[in-house]
Amino acid sequence: MENFGWDWFVKKAYQKTGFDLNAYKRPQMERRINSFMRTVGAHNYKGLINLCNEDEDVRRSLVEHLTINVSDFFRNPNCWQVLQQDIIPDLLKDRTPIKIWSSGCSTGEEPYSLALLMNEYFPGQAVTIKATDIDEVALQKAQTGSYSRKAVQGIPSHLLKKYFTEDESGFAIHDKIKRMVKFGKQDMLEDTFPSDLDLILCRNVVIYFTEEAKNKLYRKFARALRFGGILFIGSTEQIFQAKDIGLESRATFFYQKSRLDK
Repeated sequence: MENFGWDWFVKKAYQKTGFDLNAYKRPQMERRINSFMRTVGAHNYKGLINLCNEDEDVRRSLVEHLTINVSDFFRNPNCWQVLQQDIIPDLLKDRTPIKIWSSGCSTGEEPYSLALLMNEYFPGQAVTIKATDIDEVALQKAQTGSYSRKAVQGIPSHLLKKYFTEDESGFAIHDKIKRMVKFGKQDMLEDTFPSDLDLILCRNVVIYFTEEAKNKLYRKFARALRFGGILFIGSTEQIFQAKDIGLESRATFFYQKSRLDK
């Protein structure tokens, strides 16, 4: 008799969605899945898979529910101050345009924060900003550039007035800023990373992964950076064996790829 337990569900979920639950911490994901099952009226894992087979909307909703979409404009302002005053000026000394990647960008607040920062404080400086996420629904929202009043609370008032237009539903970011960001779908665990990057932001994403998956990701990020490039991580994260993968602490939550000339 087939066992329709967790391992069975992980295998079937991967086949249906491409989402590898083995890479995530099980207790957190089980809580999210149980919550979703209550929402759609599934009594067990087999019932949930059956619903996914029968209803494409349920399958898409499951992927959206599993993806951790928590994002804010200028999250942890002190870190963004370090980025503005220290990190980016140094990167610009080395070369232009600088190449930036926001990995796990969710609904776009982070890459748009980058675009706002570059346009306001480094006008005329060439930059490319790539932003990726596994969740297609989140990416679609990001590309619209429309946000609720609550979502824009972290934006300094002078930037909000200058770069957003208020309407009935909230605030729409100006096309000039939208054009600075190129969005795309990516599974960071499976897909190839960009290369020769000056700055990578992956913040408050890997905390949901297993230690094995974390180590794999940090190595991939290190390889994606140019020598002297910077990895900017979340305020709840730390890379304990940074030197083993060619990174060194530059500032709190910022790691620099060791230069060849050291």
